Amino acid sequence: MRTLASDPAQSTPWHGTTILTVRKDGRVVIAGDGQVSIGATVVKSNARKVRTLGKGDVIGGFAGATADAFTLFERLETKIEQYPGQLTRACV
Repeated sequence: MRTLASDPAQSTPWHGTTILTVRKDGRVVIAGDGQVSIGATVVKSNARKVRTLGKGDVIGGFAGATADAFTLFERLETKIEQYPGQLTRACV
């Protein structure tokens, strides 16, 4: 986390993933970085943090604990297949 300080040299650097989504004129773009790290050590530099779910009708991105994110993506994909065309119901 970033610490607020009057002197920028004393603040700690930002850590974490950003998933950015832009929707305009009926089109959507979603992007994220590919770096996975444990503390200050980069363990993978080309991870796919943006994935399609279901039959490609849903796009999602994740950040945070990788194992937890993959588990949640798998569960969501199962629900999307269970309730086709009902994204809100699948997410609840």
